[in-house]
Amino acid sequence: MDTETVRTTTAGEAADRRREQRGWYFYDWACSVYSTSVLTVFLGPYLTSIAKSAADADGYVHPLGIPVRAGSFFAYSVSLSVIVAVLVMPLVGAAADRSGRKKPLLGAAAYTGAAATTGMFFLGGDRYLLGGVLLVVANAAQSVAMMLYNSYLPQIAPPEERDAVSSRGWAFGYAAGSLMLVVNLALYLGHDSFGVSETAAVRICLASAGLWWGAFALVPLSRLRDRRVPAREGALPGMRQLAATVRDMRRHPLTLAFLLAYLIYNDGIQTVISQASVYGSEELGLGQSTLIAAVLLVQVLAVAGALAMGRLARTYGAKRTILGSLVAWTVTLGAGYFLPAGVPVWFFVLAAGIGLVLGGSQALSRSLFSHLVPPGKEAEYFSAYEMSDRGMSWLGPLLFGLTYQLTGSYRDAIISLVAFFVIGFVLLARVPVRRAIGDAGNPVPERI
Repeated sequence: MDTETVRTTTAGEAADRRREQRGWYFYDWACSVYSTSVLTVFLGPYLTSIAKSAADADGYVHPLGIPVRAGSFFAYSVSLSVIVAVLVMPLVGAAADRSGRKKPLLGAAAYTGAAATTGMFFLGGDRYLLGGVLLVVANAAQSVAMMLYNSYLPQIAPPEERDAVSSRGWAFGYAAGSLMLVVNLALYLGHDSFGVSETAAVRICLASAGLWWGAFALVPLSRLRDRRVPAREGALPGMRQLAATVRDMRRHPLTLAFLLAYLIYNDGIQTVISQASVYGSEELGLGQSTLIAAVLLVQVLAVAGALAMGRLARTYGAKRTILGSLVAWTVTLGAGYFLPAGVPVWFFVLAAGIGLVLGGSQALSRSLFSHLVPPGKEAEYFSAYEMSDRGMSWLGPLLFGLTYQLTGSYRDAIISLVAFFVIGFVLLARVPVRRAIGDAGNPVPERI
């Protein structure tokens, strides 16, 4: 093959790769609206109000005859969705790796989640059980779809591009979340001028996230392509597949060491995200409109933060940049401890700090893990990564709750989360990532 033909072939492959990467970004654009508008802002308070309207005189609802305090129904539904996702992800991941047909599985998971979210339009009255079922289905489907989506990263980006590609994906997601949140908040806060009730506005906001998810999922499903793999044995049943995945990961102890570090510091990140509004309302005495505006600020700045940290990783390497972000998380929490009550401007400063490190921490963790996955086992290993991301983030809320229970101070509770970032920093610093990449059978980038 002559030089000109090689050059033409290489240019064509690069163009195809860029097209596939652009399609990949759009899945983050499609599904992040669910996380932002549905889970973070609207569904929790709305589903809780429905459960309370259906509760008995003692404040309990009785799904399947089980007495559940109405105020706990949303949290229990989220927990159940995590259990379902943990059971399903290893099976789907192994099936995707064995067949090489990730795209049909991604489409099935995405549209299951989008349909369940769109169906939330029909929540109302005392239909709390319908809300719980739709939440479990949507949240579990989202976890499965994200696992498959993440597993494409090693296949669509060579090692030297992964930090930038992963960061752009996160940036797309946060941009979409910000855009839809602005639209939803305009409808919610001005529902009278639109001629709809507050309840109807919430239902429209919930359903619009599902419609957005389904519409934009068409872009990645049209551009991503399946990679054929040699025939392998069928997937193992039930928990045997999860056990097999864990056994295989034990053959790569450095990959497992990174996953442990990620589990710890990501638990801290997820807890800060979920508890910041509680801290703002209960400890700082801030109103709902202030808290919603702070969520929007986090979303907007997370776009810039993800892109900026992607650039930093090109200079300093992903590992050093993540370690720097963990220092920034620690400083942010320390500053949060001293925030004065009743002064929204300082809470916005805290939100800005969270936004700037949030997207980059997550994007670079994903790209770094992609280097540590043995070839041909992308979906299977990313199922374990997704379980660390979504299924194991319970220690942080437990520590937060216990600290508040023992001290009666949300300030003590928020500062207790520093432990996750300090321990995560120490564990990640001890992982020799270059050797870990080589042990996984992957080429080692010049800078990592």
